[in-house]
Amino acid sequence: MRRVVITGLGTVNALGLDVASSYPRMLNGENGVSTIDRFDTTGISATIAAQVEWDPQAAGFDVKDLRKLDPFTMWALMASDEALKDAGFSDTKSLPEAERERMGTIVATGIGGITGILEQHDVMKERGARRVSPHFIPRIMPNAVSGQVAIRHGLMGTAFTTSSACASGGHAIGMAWRAIQWDDADVMVTGGAESATTPLSMAGFASAKALSTRNDAPEHASRPFDKDRDGFVMGEGAGIMVLEEYEHAKARGATIYAEVKGYGSTDDAFHITAPKEDGYGPARAMREALRHGGVDPTNVQYINAHGTSTAYNDSIETTAIKRVFEEHARTLAVNSTKSMVGHLLGGATAVELVVTALAIKNGEVHPTRNYTTPDPACDLDYVPGEARELKIENALCNSLGFGGHNVSICIGKV
Repeated sequence: MRRVVITGLGTVNALGLDVASSYPRMLNGENGVSTIDRFDTTGISATIAAQVEWDPQAAGFDVKDLRKLDPFTMWALMASDEALKDAGFSDTKSLPEAERERMGTIVATGIGGITGILEQHDVMKERGARRVSPHFIPRIMPNAVSGQVAIRHGLMGTAFTTSSACASGGHAIGMAWRAIQWDDADVMVTGGAESATTPLSMAGFASAKALSTRNDAPEHASRPFDKDRDGFVMGEGAGIMVLEEYEHAKARGATIYAEVKGYGSTDDAFHITAPKEDGYGPARAMREALRHGGVDPTNVQYINAHGTSTAYNDSIETTAIKRVFEEHARTLAVNSTKSMVGHLLGGATAVELVVTALAIKNGEVHPTRNYTTPDPACDLDYVPGEARELKIENALCNSLGFGGHNVSICIGKV
């Protein structure tokens, strides 16, 4: 089976518009959560989010683009530009067609173009059906994100979007890994993007009592594994990476961040929103990722956890980790990127795997922000306080989503 490595990274998140600006802030444990300032939050119990602060025109998008593209797609385009440049592909469109036929795109989203849906619904109500934009459907359809990335970069291989709530990004990366393993592609641009900080989606998650309502202290709201956690904080942005067949990357002299060794995907088959309390589903996903990679559990040093800051997720994920690693679980460094950038839903795994790859490459893991009060149900090492130097041979990145979906990806040193 062909080996797959990570050769390029890109991100847009609440701490910055690229890896260079956001990753050092993650290592410092900085806060990306603030009071929502884009719309009136009256009547919504949660009024905070980890918002992307950006200027579309400064990012290279003109007025026509704003009519045609939802924010989740624009952020994916920005992150794909960065990831491909980082991988040494400065102008993929100039490559021979035969090479581009071996380059594909699988980019996830959990919700898709909800910004455009709300905007055009208002247009229809106020001005009539004939005034709905002809760009409406191609703007809001979930697969717009993978299609637009493929068009922008001339990537002619397999291209589609995965959508499985908070596990969407993990499924996209797993499918991209398999496309290269199975010799359907040599290079894959993959990850996820989300822009769900809207009145309707915030109201929906708030009604489900999934969101933190620590509105008076947004900097303390996202607190995965902490005893005083009260819900997740909405995040937004994108994470994109370039996966490449190992020999193909070596021949180009590409920088290799890590090898993608295994991928596990399961379902609880239990409840549409609640995880099953025994942690068996995510445990099976982790075991599958390790099995595919031929990695012994005792040779894993780090887990970038799903770690949402919700009561059930954090305790059940802890249970699942202990199921898989038994006594070795006590030696693992387990952290949550969501403590700083919130929960990016379909983009979460992608941003978190970017972070995991950097941790392996640089030998340092970021802290879990706001972990101050231990919870007896969450009794592992969640890297409180400060970043930590750590030699990492192998790591897992977990994602658990509504629908009972569980994904775990194993990456490590080549």
